[in-house]
Amino acid sequence: MQTNIAQPFNNAQLELLKMFSRPIPENELLELKRLIVRHFAKKAIEEANKVWDTKGLDSRTILQTHLRTPYKRV
Repeated sequence: MQTNIAQPFNNAQLELLKMFSRPIPENELLELKRLIVRHFAKKAIEEANKVWDTKGLDSRTILQTHLRTPYKRV
């Protein structure tokens, strides 16, 4: 009988664990963290740009949009 056990790590995490199975200096660790943050920031900006393009948004439209929650006067 084969039991499927959920893996707690995704494929990227497993690959990073393999790559960094040795000690790494703090300055290199910081450099890697910055690289990863830049990568995901770039992805987020690209996705936001797609949304802006598909919805035809521009800075003027955004500034004219009222997004606050309306409150009832008591």
